[in-house]
Amino acid sequence: MHNLVQIAPALAKVLCVPRFYVLAICDLMPAMKSAFQTVALIGKYMNPETREQILALARFLAERHIGVFIEENTAQHSDIKGYTTLKMSAIGAYADLAVVLGGDGTMLTVARALLDYQIPLVGVNRGRFGFLTDINSDHMLESVAAILDGQFETEQRILLEAYIVRNSQVVGQGYALNDVVVNKNGLARLIELEIHIDGCFVQKQRSDGLIVATPTGTTAYSLSAGGPILHPTLDAIALVPICPHTLSNRPIAINSASEVVIQVVHAEDASVHLDGQMKLALQPGDRVQVKRARNTIALLHPPGHNHYDVLREKLHWG
Repeated sequence: MHNLVQIAPALAKVLCVPRFYVLAICDLMPAMKSAFQTVALIGKYMNPETREQILALARFLAERHIGVFIEENTAQHSDIKGYTTLKMSAIGAYADLAVVLGGDGTMLTVARALLDYQIPLVGVNRGRFGFLTDINSDHMLESVAAILDGQFETEQRILLEAYIVRNSQVVGQGYALNDVVVNKNGLARLIELEIHIDGCFVQKQRSDGLIVATPTGTTAYSLSAGGPILHPTLDAIALVPICPHTLSNRPIAINSASEVVIQVVHAEDASVHLDGQMKLALQPGDRVQVKRARNTIALLHPPGHNHYDVLREKLHWG
């Protein structure tokens, strides 16, 4: 439709009719159907520049007759008015697509919050690395337009579900798109952990902790701890020890259908972290049970997305 309006003068000349005839026909023609009818915008509102990009994207979507929702905290902290706002917990029930403007940390929060609704996510990078938010903010409108027109690649990412069990009672539960980490806090002492996989004893280890990472999380904390990089579509998870006392204690990759149980044998100051954003203190005897979550998160990438290009750029492989 937009292209017809642009070429209306030339088309009127060819057809030998007044220009307003062509424009009137354009107005009567139905707009091109978008792949998504309602879009929620969620931003890293601590960054002032993000506000302008959210507004630009909201106006762009409205011009295409797409329903626009702004996440409640994003609208409040960015002082955005004139658009319907939704709590994060309500976005999944009303939006067909969520566009996240921020860094990977923002995307992790949104992915966990919307996991049960299975609406696809698009990430516009306003952070540092952008492994998950891979759309360049300078080309945001062009990339979003292509996605709305159905030009995108879909990638399913697995998450982990963790239960913290104390005296046979579940005292905590949550999800992680990147990793579940059991580690020591401030004390400069090793903690002792016992690891079982699918009911089989694997090892006891004395270390600073253990990372259980999804393929997505293998480019995060796991990478810094010397873990392997797994392609994001692999059905696998990585177990990566953090500074183990025994140097032969190496990272391993296992099937994502496996259940990992980490028991705290001895620790004076230990905790479990989910995506580095949720934390619970642990006591000796506590067990952290980790398994693959039932649902996955769909990330939409612009056409031509290549994971190896992302690795080469972000990790400066040359």
